[in-house]
Amino acid sequence: MSEIQQKFDAISKKYDEQRRKFIPCFDDFYGATVSVASVYTENPSILDIGAGTGLLSAFLMKRYPEASFTLIDISEKMLDMAKDRFGKNSNIKYIAADYSKYDFADKYDIVISALSIHHLEDEEKEELYKKSYSILKENGIFINADQVHGETPFIEKLNKTTWRQYVETSGLSEEEILAGYERVKLDKDTSLSQQLDWLKEAGFRDVSCVYKYYQFAVMFGRKIA
Repeated sequence: MSEIQQKFDAISKKYDEQRRKFIPCFDDFYGATVSVASVYTENPSILDIGAGTGLLSAFLMKRYPEASFTLIDISEKMLDMAKDRFGKNSNIKYIAADYSKYDFADKYDIVISALSIHHLEDEEKEELYKKSYSILKENGIFINADQVHGETPFIEKLNKTTWRQYVETSGLSEEEILAGYERVKLDKDTSLSQQLDWLKEAGFRDVSCVYKYYQFAVMFGRKIA
């Protein structure tokens, strides 16, 4: 079992309630992701990469109640929380696997991810963007809502200091804060500009950062015929 899998198995039951306290821009961050997820069908096929407890999929489900969802995550315990959240919804499929190594057989209208891809090494991120492009249908869209590395050492320090000040006044217990800081040690953040370049190189068009608050950014790209 990987260290990432262990850490997220351990936090699975408290993950959702803690999210808002670890993300200062929670509503805008997820809100921007959902609002830009516009496709030409009312029942899109949606792949949620690193889906965890299904938090982002739950927000998207309010916009697309007829959509079919595939949730993939390395942590089975996180996916168990998603199964509890969605109950017997037959429009949802679950895959417990490492998405960076998984061979997807289907094509999707939307590929999304929230706060997961930053755990990958740079080469793995670049490959995942290529893979995401290849499994999208024409006119499909890719959205990665994630944390990014500061453009300079000064900005990186500013981002992290601002974040820690928020977390330490959020109402989280000392134990929860320390566990959060431990999980951060697993992060492999990459700059926003580098990731936008990788999306373009993978073939995406209309590549943009549609939202940013310190280190939290929502990246977007389209697959055009």
